[in-house]
Amino acid sequence: MVERSVGVVYRPEFPLEGLGDAARRAERAGFDSLWLFEDCFWTGGIATSAVALAASERITVGLGIMPAVSRNPAIAAMEFATLARLFPGRFLPGIGHGVPDWMRQIGAAPPSALAALEETLTAVRALLSGEKVTIEGRTVRLDGVRLDAPPATVPLVYAGVQGPKSLELTGRVADGTILSEPLSVDYIRMAREQIAAGRERAGRDGHHPVIGYTWFQVDDDGDAARERLRPTVAANIGNPATRTLLEPLGVLPELDALRANAADDADFARRVPADWIDRVSVAGTPAECAEAARRLFDAGIDHLVLLPGTDHADWDGQIDRAGQDLLPLLRG
Repeated sequence: MVERSVGVVYRPEFPLEGLGDAARRAERAGFDSLWLFEDCFWTGGIATSAVALAASERITVGLGIMPAVSRNPAIAAMEFATLARLFPGRFLPGIGHGVPDWMRQIGAAPPSALAALEETLTAVRALLSGEKVTIEGRTVRLDGVRLDAPPATVPLVYAGVQGPKSLELTGRVADGTILSEPLSVDYIRMAREQIAAGRERAGRDGHHPVIGYTWFQVDDDGDAARERLRPTVAANIGNPATRTLLEPLGVLPELDALRANAADDADFARRVPADWIDRVSVAGTPAECAEAARRLFDAGIDHLVLLPGTDHADWDGQIDRAGQDLLPLLRG
């Protein structure tokens, strides 16, 4: 049985100067992991991972995700291997498609996002294992490349994806999968089915770990916690990019009607049903948060990553409160 763990995100738009303190705070609070990600054009994922690892002693640092096409896979493997050697067993790299508009903006959009991700994952995993790699793919081309300093403790390489085809791909070629917010029981079950199909197709056995990001807000007043998340949830579910994640919930027709009838973004946020917030977040009193987290674990999440959904000013307090009142309930 895979041990369930809980992590927390430090967003790239938060003050970079506070990253070391944030890693130590998350560690003191009892979290198992701190997660970073690389969004254009904030901060570099490799550099920030190194800072968080160096600032802490125990906590795992996950990079979930960096875009597959932002670096040559041989260079990405070198970076991953360096962190894995310096901090054995504490670094978890994740790779994804990247936001298409940003990838076009930097001239890195591949002819096939699926092929680029598959080729990158295949190459990086092989290089980290010390193999000599030759690939002549649609995006990745390596000719007899082998790392001179592969890590003794090879990190699992995760893929951060959303749609059914990409989820099936992760089952075939990745060590694990990262699911982003909005996270729901329904979406997790669908994702697990697609991942399992990919693993069966590739003839892979054993457990495939799944990491899930979820919005988080805890307060003695559960309704106040949910209302504090309302603007964040509304802004994200109103974004067309999240439709794939919301489809398993069966709310898209109602969502489209709400959006069409809303006078503006604030009006749309007010109209979002309260139960939608519960279905896509871990929010409420500590007991309510614990119950919501258990539902996500039971649906198929192995590593739950909390994403405090308000702003940086609220981050420290939410992390401390989770450490005091939520983590003991999940581990008791």
